[in-house]
Amino acid sequence: MRTEAPLLAPIFRSAGQARLLAVLVLGGDEIGIPELAARANLAYPTAHREATRLVDAGILRSRRVGRVLQVSANPHSPLTSPLREILSVATGPAVMLQQELADIDGVEIAFLYGSFAARVVGLEGPAPNDIDLMVVGSPAAEAIYQACDRVSDAVGRPVNPTILTREEIAAESGFLRDLAAKPTVPIIGEVPWN
Repeated sequence: MRTEAPLLAPIFRSAGQARLLAVLVLGGDEIGIPELAARANLAYPTAHREATRLVDAGILRSRRVGRVLQVSANPHSPLTSPLREILSVATGPAVMLQQELADIDGVEIAFLYGSFAARVVGLEGPAPNDIDLMVVGSPAAEAIYQACDRVSDAVGRPVNPTILTREEIAAESGFLRDLAAKPTVPIIGEVPWN
């Protein structure tokens, strides 16, 4: 027999819901459900259902703009501030890195890999000590390092970037074969071998 999540705190019901919360609580934007579903990598019906639950609980607020339901974090909810802290550490690195890297010219693809990515996709194991980030393109390395430092400070874990060109990511190597066989979490663009 399945029971309903408590109305007062229907949070962390799934990894998808945690991503949805991270997009809204850490991103700070008011966005429509279609864009929310895309950013959180969820099917539209799932994003709509989870957002509705969180609106009903007062964690999110909503309004209609035409036919689109717009949602955002509710700044008046007593849960918003603690959620922001928890999400920053648990799922926030992906959202924060997406925001940071989106403003850097030359970033074509970015994704997480390693133990942090494995935990995000639900594989069991010890808590990760750091976050491994792959950046593909031709960005200014210093801009990438500065962005990673800002995210590291916010989430309390070092973010270790590896920067490769398109040619380097397409080359044959043991490292890349191993990387392709393990979980990744897309940040910008699509992972080359997915």
